[in-house]
Amino acid sequence: MLRHRFTAEDFHRMHEAGILPEDARVELVRGEIFTMSPVGKRHMAAVKRLMDLLFPLQQARKALLQVQDPLRLSPENEPQPDLALLAYREDFYRDKVPEARDALLVVEVADTSLDYDLNVKVPLYARAGVPEVWVVDLARDRVHVFRRPAGEGYGEREALEEGELEVLGLKVPVKEVLP
Repeated sequence: MLRHRFTAEDFHRMHEAGILPEDARVELVRGEIFTMSPVGKRHMAAVKRLMDLLFPLQQARKALLQVQDPLRLSPENEPQPDLALLAYREDFYRDKVPEARDALLVVEVADTSLDYDLNVKVPLYARAGVPEVWVVDLARDRVHVFRRPAGEGYGEREALEEGELEVLGLKVPVKEVLP
């Protein structure tokens, strides 16, 4: 089977040329373009709930919320996490795609994509040095938390069904993350 590998720059040129429609739900992973899973109602609710819970950090200008937009991890990897908490910038990243070094937290919401999120995307985030990743597991009502990136994985991993998550001093009850 012949595969064509793309860079993030190729990927953006395809969007600009109209080869990939602007509203296409696709992401670049390991140089390949993948169609993202359809978003269900519970998934949508979880993303909206997370936006609401984390918005105080943006209001305080401690961070910027990015929802389902690209995050460049490397020249061959530009996934679109459900939510990313980025280092605050006055220009709101107007002239560049945020990169792994800009990410303070990445959140993936998994309804049907848990295996892909845990086994493909989390290692990509670790390799790129994203300091913290939450995978909201809607099927089992838990949040997988990954901290301290180390190579292909994270030095600290836990699955929480209760308790609190914390980012930039903001405490978020696990039960409030789950719709």
